[in-house]
Amino acid sequence: EETSSLIHSSSPLEGGREGGPGLPPDSTLSFSLKLAGVGGQGILSIATVIGEAATEAGLQLKQAEVHGMSQRGGDVQSDLRLSTADIHSDLIPLHGADLILSMEPMEALRYTEYLHPQSWVVTSARPFENIPDYPAAETLEAALQRLPHVHSLDIEELAKVYHFPKSANMVLLGMAAHHIPILSPAQLRGAIARVFARKGEKVVDDNLKAFDLGYETVQ
Repeated sequence: EETSSLIHSSSPLEGGREGGPGLPPDSTLSFSLKLAGVGGQGILSIATVIGEAATEAGLQLKQAEVHGMSQRGGDVQSDLRLSTADIHSDLIPLHGADLILSMEPMEALRYTEYLHPQSWVVTSARPFENIPDYPAAETLEAALQRLPHVHSLDIEELAKVYHFPKSANMVLLGMAAHHIPILSPAQLRGAIARVFARKGEKVVDDNLKAFDLGYETVQ
């Protein structure tokens, strides 16, 4: 019940890309996602998990150098490209992102020119007011809901309610897993377990629960 008042989706899940395109074995499958947020929110951990899953799956992977400042409060963005074939550039061209995955709503809106008509935006709904004259939360949410395919969720509040406040980023990844057809949820869960293994069983368990919660929230 806690989740129903927090989630805002402008397009039904059935209209998304869950399950992948079902390409024949000799076809090329590629996927480009733009990660965005501010330092300290765990964007780079999301990139690490996706990269680990892609590597384990034998996919080609290129990640652009992170732009901005990764310390707490500075803007962070990164391009992540996955493919079953060689990737010739680590930068996503305009209208070339299949997914924008953002820990902050204004940062999600900053990169909408990279979307194409079938792209999804999956973002935290909670603003991080790190600049003067930051837009009102209602203005940001209204702009997000004008996009054709978006999931916007107060992931920080959801993670707090379910007692894993440090794992909000994995809630976001769970939401996005419906729209990453090149990797399965099981592959992403396996990568979470491997990436966080050195931090102990509880950290792994919290992050897996957070991922599952995000995944179930948008079903």
